[in-house]
Amino acid sequence: MIKVIVCGGGGKMGSKVAQLIYQNKDMKLVGIIESPMHPNIGKDWGITVGLGKTEIIIGDNLEKIIQDTAQVVEFTNPKVSLQHLETVSKYKKAMIMGTTGFSSEEIKKINKLAKNIPFLLSPNMSLGVNLLFKLVTETAAALDDNYDIEIIETHHRFKKDSPSGTAKKLAQEIAKVRNVNLDQVTIYGREGMIGERKRGEIGIHSVRGGDIAGEHTVIFTSLGERLELTHKAHSRDTFAYGTIQAIKFMEGKPAGFYEMKDVLNI
Repeated sequence: MIKVIVCGGGGKMGSKVAQLIYQNKDMKLVGIIESPMHPNIGKDWGITVGLGKTEIIIGDNLEKIIQDTAQVVEFTNPKVSLQHLETVSKYKKAMIMGTTGFSSEEIKKINKLAKNIPFLLSPNMSLGVNLLFKLVTETAAALDDNYDIEIIETHHRFKKDSPSGTAKKLAQEIAKVRNVNLDQVTIYGREGMIGERKRGEIGIHSVRGGDIAGEHTVIFTSLGERLELTHKAHSRDTFAYGTIQAIKFMEGKPAGFYEMKDVLNI
């Protein structure tokens, strides 16, 4: 039985993951952590999501319950995620982090705090998106810089960070395989008289509207042709099911850094 705490379990993504854990016979949901200002603090989590009484009370202090778990799943915000990572590292538990929007300095702090625990950080838990990472990397390696690369990501109106963590990860993978400095070649949108497109640029563009779960398209285009690789998420369920796979994968793993490609063996 894998014991799991979900931080951000009162949110849309965390709530779905928590429900799947609660319904999984091989897992036990031992706690839900939310912000102290969350309206459901102190309430039975099951009642708040329509499952009935579960005796799982929504709390705001991870350290109070962390000793009763094996893994912590994190879907909050960068600041809170770092605070929770400090606690998880202190108690040597495993952690799966799906939070996005980290700065480069915050990533450095994550790498320092997580080096002694089993730790998985992924901007996107879906199988399809992680296959997209692989296909984009292979395509970027096969095509030279005669092919311009543009990334377009589309999400619901409520998403707070831009561009998406998935778009950033796509750009990072492309820059890595092309052996270029991402900060030097990335363009975030375009406006005004900017002149001709520079060779080797990676364009990233964000669209926000409605309830779109998530769409990512990477365009490779030359003067004579265009190749587009696209992933469209129909609902958050695909990310939640991927998280369940990650929890199973992380059970009993030694300290180290893991990615969804390890979970999916791709």
